[in-house]
Amino acid sequence: MRIFAPNHVVAKSRFWYFVSQLKKMKKSSGEIVYCGQVFEKSPLRGTHNMCREYRDLTTAGAVTQCYRDMGARHRARAHSIQIMMVEEIAASKCRRPAVKQFHDSKIKFPLPHRVLRRQHKPRFTTKGPNTFF
Repeated sequence: MRIFAPNHVVAKSRFWYFVSQLKKMKKSSGEIVYCGQVFEKSPLRGTHNMCREYRDLTTAGAVTQCYRDMGARHRARAHSIQIMMVEEIAASKCRRPAVKQFHDSKIKFPLPHRVLRRQHKPRFTTKGPNTFF
């Protein structure tokens, strides 16, 4: 069982709490084999420099996209993000594949839910509308 706690005293206490819930066991009839610290890098702490690319029609829209993307991918709060510079770059200088995929001149998008406009709809029909072609 792995217990994540701030120190070894709390970890041992939580261990006996969970073991007593899972099995019929008390502290006097059991033994803790190992209690150690795991040192892992936490990307939620410290300062990190990043260069991000977004496609948007306005600068404000791109900044909003950045805040939402950083919150989703890295759990970074908006108050902890400092945007140093926002600039428009040419298509040839883009590096991210999420942005480069839209640089195709022959790009096509599916039209999955085409709804007829009111003037083209029949007034009375024997079957319901089919919006998926």
